[in-house]
Amino acid sequence: MILELDMIQAVALAVVVLLVGKFIRKKVDFLERFCIPSPVIGGVIFAVLALILKQTGTMIFEMDMTLKGVLMTAFFTTVGFTASLKLLKKGGLQVGLFLGIAVVLVALQNVLGVSLAKVFNLDTLIGLSTGSTPMTGGHGTSGAFGPLFEEAGAVGATTVAMASATFGLITGSMLGGPIAKRLIDKHNLLAKSSKSEVTQESAQLEQKESKELIPNNFASAAFQIIIAMGLGTIISSLLQKAGWTLPSYIGAMFAAAIMRNISDVTNAYETPNTEIDLLGNISLSLFLSMALMGLKLWQLADLAIPMLVMLIAQTVLMAVFAYFVTFNIMGRDYQAAVLAGGHCGFGMGATPNAIANMEAISSNFGPAPAAFFIIPLVGSLFIDFCNAGIITTFMNIFH
Repeated sequence: MILELDMIQAVALAVVVLLVGKFIRKKVDFLERFCIPSPVIGGVIFAVLALILKQTGTMIFEMDMTLKGVLMTAFFTTVGFTASLKLLKKGGLQVGLFLGIAVVLVALQNVLGVSLAKVFNLDTLIGLSTGSTPMTGGHGTSGAFGPLFEEAGAVGATTVAMASATFGLITGSMLGGPIAKRLIDKHNLLAKSSKSEVTQESAQLEQKESKELIPNNFASAAFQIIIAMGLGTIISSLLQKAGWTLPSYIGAMFAAAIMRNISDVTNAYETPNTEIDLLGNISLSLFLSMALMGLKLWQLADLAIPMLVMLIAQTVLMAVFAYFVTFNIMGRDYQAAVLAGGHCGFGMGATPNAIANMEAISSNFGPAPAAFFIIPLVGSLFIDFCNAGIITTFMNIFH
């Protein structure tokens, strides 16, 4: 039996899947503790159910996923609106330094993924599906690039990327605490960090208070997102004519970034960032639900062992990089140790995982305001933008 769903029915089912994921996350402490997103929980459950129904010959789902592409572009457009050069400059040297470190890790993750894919005689795009796409990028970037990799001939790339992203969320959350503790103990960092320094840094790096939502701003936010998406189609078309293979959302990201920086420089109009961010989160949740609903888990069978080796290698890379590179470059002090722990969650999962890692560390050893300022700024504002460009570069070079 084949069950066909049109695009409205498919997005309605995605909402149900999302709500199921939210319900289960509240009930299962493990999922809450490791910051597993609700659409991932619900989507994986649906994908497993679809696998069982297919393998038993009971039912096959055929869904019109047209709106998935629209939601994906909308989300990454909101990411583009966060790329403020004014904020990057305001963040200072430490923010720029950590962004540079994060970009180096992104490149190394892709070098490792592509290299191991060649060792296993797999498509290099499968290697990218275990590299920075799921690691630094998480489920959002995996859902965006996976189908693009499949269109280029890498069968099962979306499923590999999504599975790798879930592995990264859990592993990155488990890795950060032990690495930070080891650095703190080995270098006796608590004795070197005075309370007055922490208080001073806290005053200097106090985070901005969250703005209240303004109802009238939602229309402006939606209109700006739609305009950027429209301009983005023109930019993407020009880039593709230049010979680059690009995800459909890249042009919209660029358009949004240009609009944001014009706003920052000229003050001719306001970009309602809080409302744009909220609309982006809604788009991401629905996009992820639809992306995970469409997973073909049966494609993992032949890739299971190579994928496991690749993911273990990515875990080792993250641990070594955080321990030796992040810690040393960010100052070899207590704040740097907390940043190293946070980078594990950030480099293998997402910003919420990094925050969870740092909260666990700071609750045991003391406040680390600099770390709590740097990682959210880089994670929420800049790294997705940089990661998309690096993945696209690797894709065009190695495939």
